[in-house]
Amino acid sequence: MNQHVSENLLGVKDIEQQPNRRGMRFTLNGALWSLQALWGFFFAGSGFGKVLLYDEALYAAAPRAVAWYAAVPQSLIVFIGVLEVLGGVGLILPAMTGVKPKLTPLAAAGLTLTMILAAGFHVMRGEYELVPANLLLGGVAAFIAVGRWKLRPIAPAIITTSRVLKSFAVLVALALLACAPTWYTMTNAQF
Repeated sequence: MNQHVSENLLGVKDIEQQPNRRGMRFTLNGALWSLQALWGFFFAGSGFGKVLLYDEALYAAAPRAVAWYAAVPQSLIVFIGVLEVLGGVGLILPAMTGVKPKLTPLAAAGLTLTMILAAGFHVMRGEYELVPANLLLGGVAAFIAVGRWKLRPIAPAIITTSRVLKSFAVLVALALLACAPTWYTMTNAQF
């Protein structure tokens, strides 16, 4: 415990016990890692759902669930999905392994651009209710990009067995927690 000594107006010393905040400290690095994990999982799952639309039957049924799919060619939706999956993985793995960590802010910048373009697309279609979500997703991705590029960059590191195993665990978690539920929902649910 840290002690804080102060004098009041009468010259009497007060000794206050202050809790040690070492374990409960909020840091920019911690916030960035949390956002990277959340956004990485979100974009990987969302993008995987778009990648699944390569299947003709799923693509034919998709506009009943998401109206804007009818206005976009199937190949463009799948391409956007691939970009989102790669961006989601890019938010986590390069920083975690230390191998090419500059790819993390680039992935975040790419996702920011994707969300800006999505917001413009929805404005042109008059789908104003979708724009705030695009701006929130893009804004946080921009924060991650700036945070990892300038404020708290990740230093390159030598790849180790431990880092490879952690990365593999993250990929398995992405597959199980983001991609598998998306796949199950899209292949078994009736739109």
